[in-house]
Amino acid sequence: MPIQRTRQRVREFQESITRELTLTKDRVEFLIGNANWGVVGSYKEAILRKTISQFLPTNLNIGTGFIIGNPDHFNGQNEQISSQLDIIIYEDKSPVIFKEGDFVIITESAVRAVIEVKTKVINYSNTTTNGQDNALNKIIEKINRLREFETFNPIGVHRKKFVGIFSYDHEQDFSNERVDEALRISNGLVNHISLGPNKFIRYWENTDRLDPRPVFQGRCYIRYNLTDLSFSYFISNLLHIVADEDPVERYWFSFPIEGTKERYRAEPRPIIELQ
Repeated sequence: MPIQRTRQRVREFQESITRELTLTKDRVEFLIGNANWGVVGSYKEAILRKTISQFLPTNLNIGTGFIIGNPDHFNGQNEQISSQLDIIIYEDKSPVIFKEGDFVIITESAVRAVIEVKTKVINYSNTTTNGQDNALNKIIEKINRLREFETFNPIGVHRKKFVGIFSYDHEQDFSNERVDEALRISNGLVNHISLGPNKFIRYWENTDRLDPRPVFQGRCYIRYNLTDLSFSYFISNLLHIVADEDPVERYWFSFPIEGTKERYRAEPRPIIELQ
């Protein structure tokens, strides 16, 4: 089969992940509308967990719940506890503190990934309007509390964790100063954001190997316009980070955009620079 045709079929497969997630999400809204947004929100988290679980290595589990830690390992005088996390991916070999169905309480060292899931996010909070818990800067601020856990330090010596925000819908402009500031404060902790099927933000430790190379060289977040591929790129990046070894042999399948996604950086301000 010609290379071009193979690449196109792989891209169509990845785009179908976006369509499947969107269609499955829409079914419950068609039936009950906004009668119970709490139930709808939980269902959408479950949809994403199920989709991710289809691709996870067998040595990893996926659930929802809390992370607890204590730097005072022996006396337990400095307990830490996260807010409730929509999705937690953790090592199967590690003992859990508590588990009931998909709900889990786990120690931080076992965690490979955490994801906050939203139906729709707005760019920033406004005290005169409702729905501030769906404001992107507020969601980032919530996840930033994970910085209290030593193993979540993005510049530390610990294994890198996938820390993501996944939103089924996002209709606003891509860039906003309040969002930029929240990401600067996050400083690489939040490393992947999918805003609806088309918009994607990724943290880069450096930009030396990107092609084409951006003007800014260093640690940064970059915004991308990935039509119908934001969801699949979010999941593909997740899989490459949580795997025991980066599965380089499947890059062609995970990231099917010809010429790499670097040709689809958002305009006119794609880069959020970090110190």
